[in-house]
Amino acid sequence: MLSKYLLTFSDLTMTEKKWLLQNLQNLADAVVAMFGRNCEACVHDLTTLQNSLTYIRGEVTHRLPGAPATDLLVKLVKGPPEAGNIHSYQTTSSDGRSLKSTTTLIRDEDGRAIAAFCINFDTTEFYNAGQALLPFLGIPEIGSPARMETFAHSIGETMEALFQNATKEIGKHPTTMNGEEKRRLIASLDSDGLFQFKGAVE
Repeated sequence: MLSKYLLTFSDLTMTEKKWLLQNLQNLADAVVAMFGRNCEACVHDLTTLQNSLTYIRGEVTHRLPGAPATDLLVKLVKGPPEAGNIHSYQTTSSDGRSLKSTTTLIRDEDGRAIAAFCINFDTTEFYNAGQALLPFLGIPEIGSPARMETFAHSIGETMEALFQNATKEIGKHPTTMNGEEKRRLIASLDSDGLFQFKGAVE
């Protein structure tokens, strides 16, 4: 279905294809070596979306070579060339950790996507560290007179703001909370009125 958007590499020799992917793999190794264990770099061959992941360095998403293209990659491949690169966007891992991600498409001279280079960085530990440092930076705590207000455009934004405020009160990312901290989180959400909204439990 997407064949008209892709280059099948028929215009490249096997040596050229191997050279292209190998250079992207070397770049993935360099990025992870620079940023450490919280970083993951991936190389995708976009001519085979069913098993596009040809190389992965790091273990942030715990995927293996042969994994399919993500939904975002599929959309970018089909979209216009100018929409092919997205930097520093927020994502969430399957186990709930907060990630900062970047996706860059490699295109041929006709603008067709042939490969992708992606970076995923787990920011969960940095979030927790930032929360621990707030009292020392003189930043007002949630509940003080300087409390922020979110002027939401949808119920979803209001619920998200309530959830983020309650999480800041605990001072940890939800995936790293123990049982007692999770109970405190639920109590705080209930006290703030989150569960008045339909769908809030989910």
